[in-house]
Amino acid sequence: MPEPSAFQVEPPLRQSWPAPARPRPIVLIGAGGIADSAHLPAYRDAGLQVVGVFDVKPEAAAALAQRHGIRHVFSSLAQATEEPNAVFDVAVPAGQVLNVVESLPAGAAVLIQKPLGRDLAEAQRIASVCAARRLTAAVNFQLRFSPNMLALRDALSRSLLGTVRDVELRVNVLTPWQLWDFLEGIPRHEILYHSVHYLDLLRSLFGEPRSVLCRVTRNPATPRLSDTASAIVLDYGPYLRVLVSTNHAHDFGARHAMSELKVEGTAGAAIAKLGVNLDYPRGAPDELELALGQPWQSVALRGSWFHQAFAGPMQNLQRFVSGEDDTLHTRVSDALYTMALVEACYESSANPGTPLPQLL
Repeated sequence: MPEPSAFQVEPPLRQSWPAPARPRPIVLIGAGGIADSAHLPAYRDAGLQVVGVFDVKPEAAAALAQRHGIRHVFSSLAQATEEPNAVFDVAVPAGQVLNVVESLPAGAAVLIQKPLGRDLAEAQRIASVCAARRLTAAVNFQLRFSPNMLALRDALSRSLLGTVRDVELRVNVLTPWQLWDFLEGIPRHEILYHSVHYLDLLRSLFGEPRSVLCRVTRNPATPRLSDTASAIVLDYGPYLRVLVSTNHAHDFGARHAMSELKVEGTAGAAIAKLGVNLDYPRGAPDELELALGQPWQSVALRGSWFHQAFAGPMQNLQRFVSGEDDTLHTRVSDALYTMALVEACYESSANPGTPLPQLL
């Protein structure tokens, strides 16, 4: 099969978010793997400075600071919140978010790692605290800011694909869940911590679905984990099929592994590969191919979801605070709709489907 040719369109498809004119210092709360492998490399490349870090495990904070040249290792959350003019990057598990936002200075700017709490009720409590403390708060749904997704969004906004009629996001990979020990024993797993990205992305591209059908399943090889696979159908009416299918237990090599978003319209189609899922956390490069009335063409990308996309939410937050951006795209009030969709997925899965008719 021939390789796709290079795609060119004028003006070029957007792939990055502009930087703030006067970046503010960042204080990192949480020194886990996601901060190490994604937040900090992205901020470094974008010219954003992390001036300090706090973690409930002091040794983890110290090691992270040494690896990334962070000046301050705070001994307490209270000390971390004293940094003047800081933007707070809260990269902690969902169950710790509420306690952290309650401790932030009134009026602060904060980027909260997804998900926004462990369920919709907790997400609403977090949102209430953010409002009461006048926090300018966003959620780190960074897949929206991945270069290939920004380019796809631009192509859709220009109607290059025509009217979208079919969307399918399929993940068939082996995910190393053992990297996150806090996942063991929690009642909600795959959709809450992984497919939440896809639900948020699809909301941002196509709006709110009317309803959802969902089924989550477990893997007998990982009995301490709850859901590790899901099938989600989003109802956008009779002319648009939207499906999310994830299987994280594909332990059969790379030949048939898959991690991609397909979008088909009346005038063209797009395939976007999410490379990080194929060999987490190293991953493979992201891709974007378009078919617009001609053979498939490849868009030259400037980066991937991991790690370039992680700069986008922080840049948008800082630019919104300074007045450079009119919209805070992943604001907490918007993230509540994503959390409501997650809640609906789990509620749908908990209810039995339509039984088959009884045959005589």
